Amino acid sequence: MIKIGITGSLASGKSTVAKIIASKKYPLFDADKAVKKIYQTNIFKAKIFKKFKLKNKKNIKNNIKKIISKNKKSLKDLEKIIHPIVRKQIRIFLKRNKKKKFVIFEIPLLIESNLMKHYDKIILVNSRRDLRLKRYLKRGNNKKIFNLLNKRQLSPAKKIKFCDYVINNNSSLKKLKKNVKLIESKI
Repeated sequence: MIKIGITGSLASGKSTVAKIIASKKYPLFDADKAVKKIYQTNIFKAKIFKKFKLKNKKNIKNNIKKIISKNKKSLKDLEKIIHPIVRKQIRIFLKRNKKKKFVIFEIPLLIESNLMKHYDKIILVNSRRDLRLKRYLKRGNNKKIFNLLNKRQLSPAKKIKFCDYVINNNSSLKKLKKNVKLIESKI
């Protein structure tokens, strides 16, 4: 089994690259989707409610965003709850797909979480900050949260040394697909 990790900064195009590579041929673990599902579980809600002393059980994600934007330490506290759950889901995913030739992982904080040794090949999706901010805002998010989350990530210059391949995503989708196909031919 060859484990391919796809990482990159916020709104760099990781999901698009991961979907192109997986293209219904290979299993894909999407850490962001896993986190979305975690937010919906009662166990997680209870932990978050207690940890952050929330008053309203509705719209926990927005409440957490407000807390994080006011107190940067809260992001680390949140990650201490979420990351172990995601890692457990990764182990389950691997077990379920152990006979597959390739498995694809889209993990935004792969390098920041020091998970490099778990992957055979790592692809960094890189994009200019102004484009990433534009994409992030287009999804209905706000600039303050972008800046906070962006600061949490290492710069692409620091990430590159841990990666086998780099895909620059500053142009069209057509060009991105061409770059992905080029890397696929090397793997």
